Amino acid sequence: MTSIQILLLIAAYFGVLILISYFTGKDDSNDVFFKGKKQSPWYVVAFGMIGASLSGVTFISVPGLIEGQQFAYMQGVFGFFVGYLVVLLVLLPLYYKLNVTSIYQYLEQRFGTVSYKTGAFFFLLSRVTGAAFRLFLVALAMQYIVFEALGVPFWLTVVISIALIWLYTKRGGIKTIVWTDTLQTLAMLTSVIVAIFLIVNKLDWSVTEIFNKDSFKAKSQLFFFDDVNSKIYFWKYFIGGIFITIAMTGLDQDMMQKNLTCKNPSDAKKNMFSMSILLVFVNVIFLSLGALLFIYSEQFGVSIPVVDGKVRTDLLFPEIAMNQGLGLGLQITFLIGLIAAAYSSADSALTSLTTSFSIDFLNIEKLPLAQQKPLRKKAHIGVSLLLIVVVVIFNELEGSVVGNLFKFATFTYGPLLGLFAFGILTKRSIKDNFAWIVGLASIIITYFITELPANFPDSFIGKYAFHWEILPLNGLITFIGLLLISAKAKPNTDL
Repeated sequence: MTSIQILLLIAAYFGVLILISYFTGKDDSNDVFFKGKKQSPWYVVAFGMIGASLSGVTFISVPGLIEGQQFAYMQGVFGFFVGYLVVLLVLLPLYYKLNVTSIYQYLEQRFGTVSYKTGAFFFLLSRVTGAAFRLFLVALAMQYIVFEALGVPFWLTVVISIALIWLYTKRGGIKTIVWTDTLQTLAMLTSVIVAIFLIVNKLDWSVTEIFNKDSFKAKSQLFFFDDVNSKIYFWKYFIGGIFITIAMTGLDQDMMQKNLTCKNPSDAKKNMFSMSILLVFVNVIFLSLGALLFIYSEQFGVSIPVVDGKVRTDLLFPEIAMNQGLGLGLQITFLIGLIAAAYSSADSALTSLTTSFSIDFLNIEKLPLAQQKPLRKKAHIGVSLLLIVVVVIFNELEGSVVGNLFKFATFTYGPLLGLFAFGILTKRSIKDNFAWIVGLASIIITYFITELPANFPDSFIGKYAFHWEILPLNGLITFIGLLLISAKAKPNTDL
């Protein structure tokens, strides 16, 4: 495809998103923007949340994990499923009972204002970072495919991307996101399935033969129990996956805001359970594509792309889809899937960040009605500008996108996990003014512990390689810190 054809395809795709926003954003009240008036069909939310959960990280980077990890990522996915059950049974009923707009309002009712602001701040930090990493990854792929040849600098690619997101979310907010996520999930899955079909056809295999081929089996080991020090050791991935889901879904305004648009708790539970099952199968499809990509590259001599002197396995999918003669159909579906991957997470992040900042820090619900909507719109613009700055900064950083995303999130979501766990599992009150100190100290202590193997190999940890278990460790340290500043009495025994 030529650069002009690609730009026309992008324009057509955004035309559809803007059309959806037109119909869903006719009422641009705060109730629609923040809660979707609690009228979203649960099955639409469930399907759309698959795309938001996958995002550009799964679409681009997870297939690239095959070279170093084979199917080890699925060990974490099984943990995700257990984590979703915890969210479904514990957190969803709590949020509906309290009728919150921002889930961090629970912390105010349970502990006090400082705990509330601390939790909301860590969400903002976590989500800005996570959304920026995801958007950076897909913007990098778009730059590699089309914009570099046109002489467009990376920062302008980012500005254009976020400006388009702002355009179709500025009125309908979460109500628009619920429906655009559905379209974007469909686009991503279509792209991957088409790619699998065409690669299998090129390898002269049938779809039913994939799992029986020796070359596929050599890249698809699932369970790793041998080395407890390895990052891909089963129990690290599995237990870490449970807590990643509890924290990055159940304690994340971005993901829970969609659930809270369902009509009632029963529908929200149906949504969460359906999505958790579908996500297991979808990740198998993505990892299968990853194995096929590497098999294809080996058989046909396709080099893994090198950018700025670094081998980028997460660019193998775009390289094969766009430059290896597999047909116009794959080029079109890949590009649409890539765009969908970028915006299925970034658009909901923009909306949830606007919601959290407006509710948790601007106290928008306590202001006169005439001031609420204009203030929300200003916050929406401000968050958009912040995302642009952070993505451009990330372009200067090094390291695996997937690794950096989850490593950073385990540090910033840890205090959230500890705060909510302490509130739900105990009846103790805390010295609210010290909550932020406990959260910050937890991050510092956790970071120091995880750096011991690299800097002090003779320490009691030895050569242990930390992975997602950083998150429950961080949450536990926060929990212990809160216990130290707690008292027996609890302000409100109804929470």
